Amino acid sequence: MSGATLMNMHTQPQRTPAETALIDAFGERLSLLPGDGAVMLKRDDAIEAVKHGLPTRRIESWHYTDLRRLLNSVPDFDPAAMAKALAPIIDGSAVLPILNGKSEAKLPAVDGVTFQRLSEKLTDGSIAPGLDPYGSDDAIGALNTAFVADGYFVDIADGVELEKPIELQNLQAGGQAHVRLPVRVGAGAKAVIVERQAGEGAALVSSVSQLVLDDDAEVTWLIVQEQPDTATHLAQFKAHIGKNARLTLFVINAGGKLVRQEVLVKTTGEGADFKLRGINLLAGDSHSDVTMVLDHAVPHTTSTEIIRNVVTGKARGVFQGRINVHQYAQKTNAKMACNTLLLSDDGEFSTKPELEIFADDVVCGHGATVTEIDHNHLFYLMARGVDEKSARGLLVKAFVAEVIEELDDEAIVEALEARLDDWFVTHG
Repeated sequence: MSGATLMNMHTQPQRTPAETALIDAFGERLSLLPGDGAVMLKRDDAIEAVKHGLPTRRIESWHYTDLRRLLNSVPDFDPAAMAKALAPIIDGSAVLPILNGKSEAKLPAVDGVTFQRLSEKLTDGSIAPGLDPYGSDDAIGALNTAFVADGYFVDIADGVELEKPIELQNLQAGGQAHVRLPVRVGAGAKAVIVERQAGEGAALVSSVSQLVLDDDAEVTWLIVQEQPDTATHLAQFKAHIGKNARLTLFVINAGGKLVRQEVLVKTTGEGADFKLRGINLLAGDSHSDVTMVLDHAVPHTTSTEIIRNVVTGKARGVFQGRINVHQYAQKTNAKMACNTLLLSDDGEFSTKPELEIFADDVVCGHGATVTEIDHNHLFYLMARGVDEKSARGLLVKAFVAEVIEELDDEAIVEALEARLDDWFVTHG
């Protein structure tokens, strides 16, 4: 199925202002976008998908996030926007900033690591095969393919063990920013990679990260999303995990007006292990959707996914998690849990866990809970002299900090707990 059939096979309704703005922007910017003939063909297919309409709740994977309705408007590209690089979350990290969709000219020097600006790989066409949507409902991939102009390609050589993290910063100061971050980690290599998504203005941001882990590689990848409440943030994280390779993905959503974070992971080698830990901190009238599809495609692989959500105000959150166990993938061990703490009568959180199992020798399970603050715990703290607001804050922080403390790295734990503290100061 071509990208043009992506959104809707029904009679095309009148286009929304957002759809019209995207189509018009493509026509205006096409001559400014890098790419050889193959890349430009991918872009043309992608914008045709947008012309067929943004996804609605009629498309199953978008049932809880009706993008056509929720994306009310799209800001213009702002050539005058001047985002600035930030100090890294973890001290000593090698920082690669992308400022309003444009990579920095100067690249850091890290032994065993090759960096390249994505604009160069678009220009020579070498990135073209990676621009295809992953499926007929891949609205984020189509939007990003149509407009992406820059980002970074990172290649970590076989056997390299990085002493300090690499931080990929996607920062905006209004307008639109569309970036792509392909990363390859060689056999036996070890690395911590921080993907930082932040900004200051009213913006539409799309970001696609593509990670390939070769055999025996080990990566901790942190996604820290702190967009302002005027921004729409549409992101994908895609990964292939090789034989005996281990990937820990930690996602913290602590901002944005409209957020969709997709996680698409496939085990490609026996002994592969995937861990997903996520924290969604939702406030105001924001809408945040984390959608995961995990393919256990080979035997003897493992995975665990734990998502913790805190919902205040009129915020709405979604977690869709689907684990596919292929027929060949015997001895799979997969567990998934989503736990939500509702702090407001007006807040909502929808959870849709799914298991699709075609193998007969597996251990798989999932669970979901929604609760309020335990009043017995609250009374216990207040009876010992802690005021009610502080007591509530302690209980909420303990609910989410438990997931962070699983990470076996003091610097990472401290950095993430600092992000929690910042959010609680504003929304506690």
